[in-house]
Amino acid sequence: MATHLYTVGQNVEFIAGRFDGNVPRGLYTVVRQLPGSEQLREYRVKHQQDGHERVVPENQLRGGPPAVFS
Repeated sequence: MATHLYTVGQNVEFIAGRFDGNVPRGLYTVVRQLPGSEQLREYRVKHQQDGHERVVPENQLRGGPPAVFS
């Protein structure tokens, strides 16, 4: 099984690809690590402003600011 770079609850920034014109930019929170191969690590992420969830490959994410717990 693949070792994921990001953990559940971590803030990440989405890097838009060529065909991601309608996907909102900004911060997302990792909701779930999805199973996959070393070449295809994916995550379910939730946009922090609009609340929509989407599946994103690891190569379209980069670490964001630390999560703030209240």
